[in-house]
Amino acid sequence: MANESRPCPCGIGDRFDYEGCGQEVQVEHIKAYVCKPPASTDKAVVVIHDIFGWQLPNTRYMADMLTANGYIAICPDFFVGQEAWKPSNDWASFDDWLKTRNAGKIDKEVDVILKYLSEQCGAKKIGVIGFCWGGAAVQHLMLKNPHLKTGVSLYGVIRFFDDRSSLLHPTFFIFAEKDEYIPLEQATNMEHSVLQVTLLEQKLKQNCKVDYEVKIYPGQTHGFVHRKREDINPQDKPYIEEGRKDMINWLNKYL
Repeated sequence: MANESRPCPCGIGDRFDYEGCGQEVQVEHIKAYVCKPPASTDKAVVVIHDIFGWQLPNTRYMADMLTANGYIAICPDFFVGQEAWKPSNDWASFDDWLKTRNAGKIDKEVDVILKYLSEQCGAKKIGVIGFCWGGAAVQHLMLKNPHLKTGVSLYGVIRFFDDRSSLLHPTFFIFAEKDEYIPLEQATNMEHSVLQVTLLEQKLKQNCKVDYEVKIYPGQTHGFVHRKREDINPQDKPYIEEGRKDMINWLNKYL
């Protein structure tokens, strides 16, 4: 079975039975989920979804969590109408599916969303967070987009951007110790293995002139911050809560 070898384990964990507190809007050519706090604010966070798309209840739960902490949160459809990945899809077709959804080619959509947040929502300080595919997109934006203030990349796929580390803005990288898709130790063509996450840290230390942090959460697997249900993973609950708290604290610090 092709499904036995999964190129990306975003499907691990549970989908929340969650309705969401916000609303869906149309922003030019992009559909988006928006949630606003009751008190007015000029701080906003763009939430970049994983391969399961902008309608995943888990991701909307995270957007609502940001709003509960005082931020305007928006989760746009960065696949722009193309179908999100489904757990029932054949993983053998994943690479072909991914070719038409490049995490490094979302600049046009980001510009549209930033304009909307500024003109329609009164946002002046805007950050970004992203999960898996979205985490890679965050790293891309932190290297390129001058209008964002900060970013949090949650288990972003390093190999997509492993040759660039001159970040423009303070960036927090969240990784799981037992992430099979982003192994801490990865064999390369070199004569020895390198620590992939450690190598990222080394490159950041050499090239990065802004604040950054790379944190590995013990015993956790890919997607732990937004994919697991605390009530059925009691041993993971402290790390899930810590990851979410760290994310909020980083945004609070730089927005």
